[in-house]
Amino acid sequence: MPLLRLSWSLLALLCIICVTAPAQALSQEGRRVEGVVRDQAGAAVAGAQVSLTVAGKVIARALTDDAGRFSFERVTEAEVLLTVSARGFEGAERNFRAGETTGLEFVLAPASLTERVTVTATRTATRLGETAQSVVVLSNEELETTAALTLDDALRQVAGFQLFRRTGSRTANPTAQGVSLRGVGASGASRAVVLADGVPLNDPFGCWVYWSRVPRAALARAEVLRGGASHLYGSGALGGVVNLIRRTNEAQAFSLEASYGNERTPDAALYASTTGNDWSASISGELFRTSGYVPVALDERGRVDTPAASRHGALELTLERKINEEGRAFVRGSYFVEARENGTPLQINRTHIRSLQAGGDYRFQRAGAFSLSVYTGAQLFDQTFTSVAADRNSEALTRLQRVPAQVNGLTTQWSRSLGARQTLVAGFDAREVRGASDEIAFAQGRATSLIGAGGRERALGFFAEDIVRLTSRLNATVGVRFDRWRNYAARSETRPLTQAGTATANLFPARSETALSPQLSVLYQPVKNLSLTAAVYRAFRAPTLNELYRSFRVGDVLTLANDRLRAERLTGGEAGATLLSFRERMTVRGTFFWTEITRPVANVTLSTTPALITRQRQNLGRTRARGIELEAEARLSRRWKVNGSYLLTDSRVVEFSVNRALENLFVPQVARHQLAFQIRYANPSRLTLSLQGRAGSSQFDDDQNRFPLAPYFTLDAYAARSLRRSLDVYVAVENLFNERVEVGRTPVTTLGPPVLLRAGVKIHFGAR
Repeated sequence: MPLLRLSWSLLALLCIICVTAPAQALSQEGRRVEGVVRDQAGAAVAGAQVSLTVAGKVIARALTDDAGRFSFERVTEAEVLLTVSARGFEGAERNFRAGETTGLEFVLAPASLTERVTVTATRTATRLGETAQSVVVLSNEELETTAALTLDDALRQVAGFQLFRRTGSRTANPTAQGVSLRGVGASGASRAVVLADGVPLNDPFGCWVYWSRVPRAALARAEVLRGGASHLYGSGALGGVVNLIRRTNEAQAFSLEASYGNERTPDAALYASTTGNDWSASISGELFRTSGYVPVALDERGRVDTPAASRHGALELTLERKINEEGRAFVRGSYFVEARENGTPLQINRTHIRSLQAGGDYRFQRAGAFSLSVYTGAQLFDQTFTSVAADRNSEALTRLQRVPAQVNGLTTQWSRSLGARQTLVAGFDAREVRGASDEIAFAQGRATSLIGAGGRERALGFFAEDIVRLTSRLNATVGVRFDRWRNYAARSETRPLTQAGTATANLFPARSETALSPQLSVLYQPVKNLSLTAAVYRAFRAPTLNELYRSFRVGDVLTLANDRLRAERLTGGEAGATLLSFRERMTVRGTFFWTEITRPVANVTLSTTPALITRQRQNLGRTRARGIELEAEARLSRRWKVNGSYLLTDSRVVEFSVNRALENLFVPQVARHQLAFQIRYANPSRLTLSLQGRAGSSQFDDDQNRFPLAPYFTLDAYAARSLRRSLDVYVAVENLFNERVEVGRTPVTTLGPPVLLRAGVKIHFGAR
């Protein structure tokens, strides 16, 4: 019996060894986990991030290839959690056991409007459905499937987005490319700040925007925040924020787009990235040229009127180093060059911009997330001004102008989550700008004087924000920012080049101002598919060095500088509701807003003669903009999507004691009604179609409401056909009906572009 018991024991031990030995070998060697990610139409989703999680900790990450496939080698754990995320889609996750390791398939649904993520509204990643701010996120797919060739024209999908005089960056003078949102009033200087990954793109001297500085192939998405945002972004965010988010260098990728269109318009854009160990690098670039069109209306043209042509090139190089799984450090250099012909033989301008940015971010388990970015830039802007004869058959040179400018800045931020209900954000920004306008004045074809003006500005701002989830249905955000800026070392001087003149010099006293910008917003969700929002805020915009010290002339309009300008101040509020219906396939959002700006800077007419209109930048007493903002998005099926937006704005001068005749008049450049819509059909493996329409009611081009611009409607179309997995061909048509939109009256009527047709090809490999 003892021997029998021993035999049975040895047999049992042998069985255990036989059963467990292969499992132990498998455990030591690990197994392969692989699968594929597709959209609801069955197309592969390339560049999706797949995370492998064990016991709540991410142990590995991978990106899907062009076929949507992913894999992990040597997975030893018996049970794992796979999480998938991709831009434009809702996330997905599933638990898998040892026996389910191959043939895994994830089908991603398109993200609803409220599920999209914004970093602009709170300076930290937040779902749109959880913020009370009015934000529009344009995904990479939405930017790629619009017929618009330039970024600013693509952003016109957002009702209320406009540049000065309805112009576009394709042919307009760069000093007219300041952006306005929600009818706060358009001018050459932006009343919204434009950022690229948090760094301002607004011109440091004049606050206008070069919309092609970031190659469009490098963009992942664009976010537009409407309403005062100085509590987070300081000066310039008076009417909102446009934030451009670049693609990340997480995988090897290559994309090339090239097209050719009428008006002799070639264009090419490139993006390429590579990774190795903990390093990654990317290069992006863009080249563009167009012969343009004659902007002056046919019945007002003369021999002096020529096409407004332009060309530009942009290049960016980025090098990045991953620090563990929690941080990174990077350096980015960029170069931008642009040249324009502005509609007459003698009116031209050129720009050269060089910039360098370096920084990093790191997330500590207990202390929170820290980020730091420093940047520097130098630019040179050259421009000529002329006087055009009344019959527009001749012109005479009046000024040659050179504007050198430099900017140095720093921005840093800290954020930390306190449990699941509270997030704190804090940081500060610092910036120093120096700029000047050096000019040669001409009279009757001869140089008569040298004129110089300029100065420096130093600004510092501190901000803090508390995002609190008070209950499961109620969120609140409280933010505040303090800014101080100082203008100093400012002067102007005139030195005559003839014996009859006398040299003069004027030293402007140093001036400083401060601003306190609070903000409070709440979001209440009484039922699952309905959210109610409200916000109140204050914002400001400091006058630019250009507005303070530089005069300029466009056509028959001379605009004088004003060194006594003070900062614009905005007080505003909004209330709205967001409704999800039809199983979250349709989202409708409505917002009522009210803003009041004290001391807005405007071009005020001083005198008018048949040959010259003289204006000066002045602080008006008070303007008011109020209105309704409506947005809707509907996913009709897996492949059809329709969305649109409408803006009703009543923007008027409420008070101006210097000239009571301006009171109750409409603010220039603001249309009462604006409408935009898009219809898209997307079958990525075969065909993509889209239509974009924009409309605006009449608006005035001047402060006295004497020069109206007629209503307009334009329609764009885009069609792309996939020939292979990595090759698409497309056709794009802007202004399909050849509508000649009135963009300005100075008082000469200028028009927008005619129909623009182009055809091109897209090549792409790796993550998109």
